[in-house]
Amino acid sequence: MCPRCNSALYDTPYCSINGVLALCLTALILYFPANFYPVIEIQFLGNMRTTTVIQAAIEVCSQGFWVVGIAVLIAAVIAPGILIFSTLIQVLIVKYGLKSRFARKVLKQLLCYQPLIQQMSMLEIYVLALLVCDFQLTDFSKVTFGIGTFCFTMLFVVTIFMQREYKIEHMWEQVDD
Repeated sequence: MCPRCNSALYDTPYCSINGVLALCLTALILYFPANFYPVIEIQFLGNMRTTTVIQAAIEVCSQGFWVVGIAVLIAAVIAPGILIFSTLIQVLIVKYGLKSRFARKVLKQLLCYQPLIQQMSMLEIYVLALLVCDFQLTDFSKVTFGIGTFCFTMLFVVTIFMQREYKIEHMWEQVDD
């Protein structure tokens, strides 16, 4: 509280450290099926194609659009995975009070890169792309979403809540203690 105006200077996290840990573990559980199960199945003129997010990025690269393919791979697969693991490691270090020099160094490094990793993770773009794909292709083909689509969408939702509940200021305070 500000001694002059009594306004809150710092808002404590909405969740306890256990709540953020639960969100991290949920995101981790959803991460693998979201990336390795088919997210879309398209039937067009008797042909059926299924693809995962990783396969789609690789296919875009193989068609000559390697910058777009790499961007998709980074923003939809690599950065969200790093974000989940980074947040999980930070939460575990803070939760278990690891005060060793190595743990503090790891925590500081992860905290320094956390804003960059959060900006690079763009799951919302691909959830919207799936919806646009469905609306655009339904006139002349049958589009079916699989378990990968459900997991990818839920990963997006859980990641939003994880980022909302995660407070970097709170984590930096743990380093200073």
